[in-house]
Amino acid sequence: MNDHAARVDLYTTLGCHLCEEAEALLTHLQREGLHIKVTPVEIADSPELVDQYGIRIPVVRVAERELGWPFTLDTLRNFLTL
Repeated sequence: MNDHAARVDLYTTLGCHLCEEAEALLTHLQREGLHIKVTPVEIADSPELVDQYGIRIPVVRVAERELGWPFTLDTLRNFLTL
């Protein structure tokens, strides 16, 4: 990736334990040195986002690409370094 951090959207909602796991995986990758800026997107704030992501969260989105749960640390790392 470039010198600047890539924007990574994490579609999530309050109380979602899988979302917390996904956030922990993203934090782990940041600690490994992957230059990403994670932006949580609360789907409950938008009926459209609830319709689109409600049963799929957590979803990681970079540019036009999305990775939905379930994913492992390795899967997530590979997705973000493409």
